[in-house]
Amino acid sequence: MAGTSVVPTTTLAAQTANNTSAAYSFSTQTNGNVAAGNVSKTDVHSLLYAGANTKIYAHLLLWFGGSNHMSVGYNSDDANQVHAQITDMISRGIDGVVIDWYGPNNSIDDATALVMTEAESHPGFTFAIMIDQGAIEWYSCSGCSPQQALVYDLQYLQQHYFSSPAYLTLQGKPVVTNFNIDLSYSVDWNAASESLATPPVFLFQNNNGFTHVLSQGSYSWVMPTTTDYGIGYLSSFYNAGMSERNQQTIGASYKGFNDSLASWGSNRVMGQQCGQTWLRTFSEVNGLYNAGNQLPALQLVTWNDYEEGTEIESGINDCFGVSASASGNTLQWKITGDETTVDHYVAYVSADGQNLMPLGDAAPGTSSINLCSYSLPNGSYTAYVQAIGKPSITNQMSGAAQFTLNCGGSVNVGNLTLGTSPSSLSILSGGSANLTVTVTPTNGAFNNAVGLACSGLPDTLSCSFSPSSVTPGSESVSSVLTVSAVSVVSRDRHNRRPFAFTFFLGSLGLVGISLTGKLQRQRIVMMIGIGVITVLLAGTISCGGKTGNPVVVTNASANSYVVAVNGNSGAVQLSTTILVTLK
Repeated sequence: MAGTSVVPTTTLAAQTANNTSAAYSFSTQTNGNVAAGNVSKTDVHSLLYAGANTKIYAHLLLWFGGSNHMSVGYNSDDANQVHAQITDMISRGIDGVVIDWYGPNNSIDDATALVMTEAESHPGFTFAIMIDQGAIEWYSCSGCSPQQALVYDLQYLQQHYFSSPAYLTLQGKPVVTNFNIDLSYSVDWNAASESLATPPVFLFQNNNGFTHVLSQGSYSWVMPTTTDYGIGYLSSFYNAGMSERNQQTIGASYKGFNDSLASWGSNRVMGQQCGQTWLRTFSEVNGLYNAGNQLPALQLVTWNDYEEGTEIESGINDCFGVSASASGNTLQWKITGDETTVDHYVAYVSADGQNLMPLGDAAPGTSSINLCSYSLPNGSYTAYVQAIGKPSITNQMSGAAQFTLNCGGSVNVGNLTLGTSPSSLSILSGGSANLTVTVTPTNGAFNNAVGLACSGLPDTLSCSFSPSSVTPGSESVSSVLTVSAVSVVSRDRHNRRPFAFTFFLGSLGLVGISLTGKLQRQRIVMMIGIGVITVLLAGTISCGGKTGNPVVVTNASANSYVVAVNGNSGAVQLSTTILVTLK
């Protein structure tokens, strides 16, 4: 549309397309994994308590692409896929990855080397190794005992990964975790550690991980067989960690669990609750930790375990919907679902329905905006409203809302400032003084009239504006405010006589009436009534029709009043104050 001030910065296609590292071909699964789509890139740290310095790591699986795992549309040992995954994690605020490692000489190890290379190209992003019990069972030295296999794997990690500048360290030592090794085998961790030139920091699992031999901390995990979404387990784990202050506590957050599609699954299901399970695991952290009692680290379970239904790579479905419509110059929207999963809303306007300009963010609880509050010429447009989810939750875009903007032939930006010069006046009784009131547009033209008025005036003051309303346009515009002090003497003389006469007649009562033989009784009663009304009106007239109570500052020589100067233009309300001293 010619002459439009819509300056697109994005497109409808971009705001609804897959913005994750999940394969574009990945579709919604029956275990709760949502199809690749548009997810919130709000920093995941925003779900933690204020002042948190907690590091957040994603648990990464690198086994996809082989015949022994389901197809998710990509190969884990593809350098381009690894690049997409790491950059996607970084865009969500994730600090690093913990790799589920199955030993050397396999595709998972090849992909691990790619992760190391990619991490090294992103300063601050780190990676660590979790030795899976499968590494002992399947991918270690031929004919080795479990103990020999553990030593072999640790020495391989020392040779190939520990020296990387991107490898996660604690107190200068590389960090190694493991999954279920002690559950499956009996090994001597002390002997394994002593076989290394630089022993790593070992972190174990669950509550008893804090007291494990050689342990310098423990991590928690998802517990799908619990009936409370694992909250009781997490609470117990965090309390165990807080009793071991010298050890590292690695918390856990997850969206749910469902292994019904895994070849090894046993139909263990922990519901996602439309995103509430994810948010609840963060709330558990926030209920126990704060800026003065920090949780050192948190692990997201998991980035991409599609088979057990814990992946967040493709996003978390919050079962939310938003629909938009326009009424007059108002864009409004309705929602379905639980708004606690929404971080904020973004309203977009378009001249062609495809190229979008964001009008700004709106907080949850908002359901409409005034389109005349933006720098848009009158004309026909298309609007959309997008619900931006909380971190890693899917974003939802409304359908198109057509509208014709008619803001009275003007652009009403709604951003104004109101100022006075000077900001204080001194006035003698019976005198007056002037100051300048200036209205200034701060975000484009404001072509509506702004009416000016005073409030909070005492009986002794009055005010007037010249002119009484101003229209800023694109420039500052001024009005002269005159504040006048009413003479106390003249006001008292004006009010005293009717009051005295009425009081006199009232004080006579029936005697007074009897003394007025020349006046008819009816006429006398009428005069008394008029006097009473005059007394009542006197109190009203003394207020001068002004609203608000004056703020009085009293000192030894003068009375000072804080008077409000107001600007009014429909929904736009402005106010400032001046100090008036009456001498």
